[in-house]
Amino acid sequence: MNEDWPLETTFYGDDDSWDERWDEHALPPVDNTPAPPPSAQQVAQALHEVFGFSSLRGVQDQVVDRVLEGRSTLAVMPTGAGKSLTYQLPAVLLEGTCVVVSPLIALMHDQLRSARANGIRAATLTSADADWRETLDAFRAGQLDLLYIAPERASQPQFRELLASTRIALFAIDEAHCVSEWGHDFRPDYRLLRPLLDAFPQVPRLALTATADHHTRQDILAQLGIGEDGLIVAGFDRPNIRYAIRPRDSIARQLKGVIDDNPGPGIIYAPTRAKVEQLAETLGKSTGRPVLPYHAGLAPEVRARNQSAFVGSEDMVMVATVAFGMGIDKPDVRFVAHAGIPKSIEGYYQETGRAGRDGDPSVAVMFWGADDFARARLRLSELDESRQQSERQRLDSLAGLVETADCRRAVLLRHFGETPPARCGNCDTCLEPVDVIDATTMAQKLLSAVYRTGQSYGVGHLEKVLCGVTDDRVLQRGHDQLSVFGILREEEKPLLKALARALQARGSLVPTEHGGLALGGDSRDILKGEASVMMVRPPRQERSRRSRGGGDQTPNPVGDPLFDALRELRRDLAKDQGVPPYVIFHDATLREMAAQKPGSLAQLGSITGVGARKLDAYGEEFLHVIGQF
Repeated sequence: MNEDWPLETTFYGDDDSWDERWDEHALPPVDNTPAPPPSAQQVAQALHEVFGFSSLRGVQDQVVDRVLEGRSTLAVMPTGAGKSLTYQLPAVLLEGTCVVVSPLIALMHDQLRSARANGIRAATLTSADADWRETLDAFRAGQLDLLYIAPERASQPQFRELLASTRIALFAIDEAHCVSEWGHDFRPDYRLLRPLLDAFPQVPRLALTATADHHTRQDILAQLGIGEDGLIVAGFDRPNIRYAIRPRDSIARQLKGVIDDNPGPGIIYAPTRAKVEQLAETLGKSTGRPVLPYHAGLAPEVRARNQSAFVGSEDMVMVATVAFGMGIDKPDVRFVAHAGIPKSIEGYYQETGRAGRDGDPSVAVMFWGADDFARARLRLSELDESRQQSERQRLDSLAGLVETADCRRAVLLRHFGETPPARCGNCDTCLEPVDVIDATTMAQKLLSAVYRTGQSYGVGHLEKVLCGVTDDRVLQRGHDQLSVFGILREEEKPLLKALARALQARGSLVPTEHGGLALGGDSRDILKGEASVMMVRPPRQERSRRSRGGGDQTPNPVGDPLFDALRELRRDLAKDQGVPPYVIFHDATLREMAAQKPGSLAQLGSITGVGARKLDAYGEEFLHVIGQF
């Protein structure tokens, strides 16, 4: 399905001409013996002054406590749960530099902007950085709280020697599922990090990921040398995301509906580069919104320009392959739509998780077709036999999510080993309960027709045979003489296409080389009556605009003119400084300002997300706007 899998390497690492840079002015090794952990008062003070938060949330406090005590940890936390804070807060409290291993240059630079905006002394060492000499000098002098680096560079012996010349407070390994062959974004260079970590046994390790099932967690612990007692799992639920999955009909029209319903920034994932280009052009003309394409076939400068435009926009839509996303730490993405199926539930969770990082209501909509699963199952045969079974299980799990009549969120969370409530109240099947019918008999009729016509015809021809349509093709092949000719009951006819789609999703029907359908999977068990087929009854008519995955996701639901004025000020400041608006303040912070209307710097400093650095930089200007209301 995807021409850009795995993620494009042009955004990953560094060139190999850097080796001579690391050993300049080598200094003697330093002692990394941990200092006593800071007091609870010091932690609370730094949390408020630097980040503008009055308290940690979820499992952040557990993770931070372990790090400050010098204990290695694997934290599995959902996107939007504040993973970066669990190493940034210790980085400003502990003596020495926190070295952050991150998979993408774009992601490093995005996090760098946010860290510096909070007054954190941070830098990156990548092939895209012209100031690498200044960074090395600052690092050796102990003047950095955070140093971001790619795994390709971190695993080199020269970098290990560089680290020995200054005090290291913490190793943070972001997107840690990349270290595991069980993970959906496996990166071999992550496997080479262990010697670096072992060279500094007194430095704690913090591995962070939002996407890791049981196998992946165990592999991460083993590969990074973290004990079983260091595992903290926060859960996978993203309650602010509304999940919806629909059969694909007219994809451009369906996506236009999603865009119309969700005014904020959004990402649309398409299966191929050609589809990305086509949808970007069509939606740009039909929606009146700025829409840009992103895929590995575009020139690097075009990709960089489009990505920069999206990160800085408050209403842009990016149509992309999965090459886009991991490097984007944009908190205000209001929707993620799939124009086809992802590779797996893990991929789906990772990609939909790019919506609503700020905690505000967001939408994840998938539009799928039987041909998606047909192509995916064909590709399974091209894999090594050692991988076929595990990949088939992944695809079957995804088919279960797509075809379920139960709560989507519950199916998703159970896949990751959780025991959620039966209903979440914030997915399509909960908000618009569907009927489930026993389609076993009808499935037997369809599978019999496939078999008796020679397993070489598509759904259109099979429908004519089963419905008793005597066109030229049916008559020429003598299919009007088959026992299955015209055996569908009148009430079954509207369900046939949905049934064929469901059987292809579960693998009971598989595509032939020339576009026909053949028996596969458990089809023979169904024909013998040894397996049943339960099917969701398709809706009789198009659902309302809101149910297409919508809901009014405006950032200003009450229409407060002060909030709009604060957003305009934020937009101007961001433009002047060349940073995305969310680096100044999140929408949630602006909403709190509009609601509380602080009249002094002290009162403004009590707003969530207003740290000392931002209060000093922007406080007077925001107070001036608030004073006008």
